[in-house]
Amino acid sequence: MHILVTGGMGSIGRPTVHWLLDHGHEVRVLDLKIGQPIEGAECLAGDITDFASLGPMMKGIDGVIHLAAIIHPGLGPEHAIFAVNAGGTFNIFRAAADAGIRRVVCASSINALGYNFGITFPEGQLRYFPIDEAHPTYTTDPYSFTKGITEQIGAYFWRREGISSVFLRFPAVYDTNTPEPSMLMGFIQGCRRETAAVMAMPEPDRGRRVQAVITDFETRAAAREWEAGFDWTFEDAYLMFGRSNFWTGLDVRDAAQAAEKGLLADYEGSHALFVTDAHNGVGLPSRDLARVWFPEVIEWRASAEGTETLVSIDAARALIGFEPAFPFRG
Repeated sequence: MHILVTGGMGSIGRPTVHWLLDHGHEVRVLDLKIGQPIEGAECLAGDITDFASLGPMMKGIDGVIHLAAIIHPGLGPEHAIFAVNAGGTFNIFRAAADAGIRRVVCASSINALGYNFGITFPEGQLRYFPIDEAHPTYTTDPYSFTKGITEQIGAYFWRREGISSVFLRFPAVYDTNTPEPSMLMGFIQGCRRETAAVMAMPEPDRGRRVQAVITDFETRAAAREWEAGFDWTFEDAYLMFGRSNFWTGLDVRDAAQAAEKGLLADYEGSHALFVTDAHNGVGLPSRDLARVWFPEVIEWRASAEGTETLVSIDAARALIGFEPAFPFRG
């Protein structure tokens, strides 16, 4: 298959390109800058917000993996995040439709749910576990909002042009193949260590500790700290962001294989899919984590036995045959 990968120089893009090449595909890479070209791939500099330039990029392409985006609400003003993430995605779909391409895979995010980077948390925002694609969304930050918009763009182009697509709702994606431990791997290890320590505390000390963490998180969120930048160095950051991401994570090789399967699987329509590791990243019983850190959520839609993820990947399993192959147990 001849595949266009946008954002192919990025932290998910580059390993995805290598994965595709290793699996026999021809790959064209589109990114703002081509620093170190990838051997075996055609690497082109370009901008997804420049619609006129995208037509030539689509020539000879069978399918698109669209990863180019502003990946955090602290990396730009609202209008820029919307222009790149929503406007750029529309451009990619429109150019693909004009070229007769009928299969697109896009990077969405677990943040399409609206929880992790949100600035307000109304009562009842989280309804049940495991969270799945049917769970209502509630976005109050520009990044999460644009991820919801991009999923609607895919649905529009299915209705209008017959393009089938999947939007992969990635959690934090880490790379265990880097020479040095990545920041995300260090984060997962810190989260595991500190969450286990809190879970081992006796009551009522544990309850007070958990509530203090939640109150601090919501205070910082309301002050829009995440939109000013991203800092993992303050006290309780491991606890806050482990909880707000439901202790999920994904090896970049599993992100790559999910993207490839999104192009090759037999399906029609446009679908948002959570893709995470099959187990939580802290190695603790998932129902205990939910009971302690989300006591207000009492409904369970599936079993979540042992350490099984609190964010369901059943839809991705059923639609594209996704199964995590590289669990992180470091």
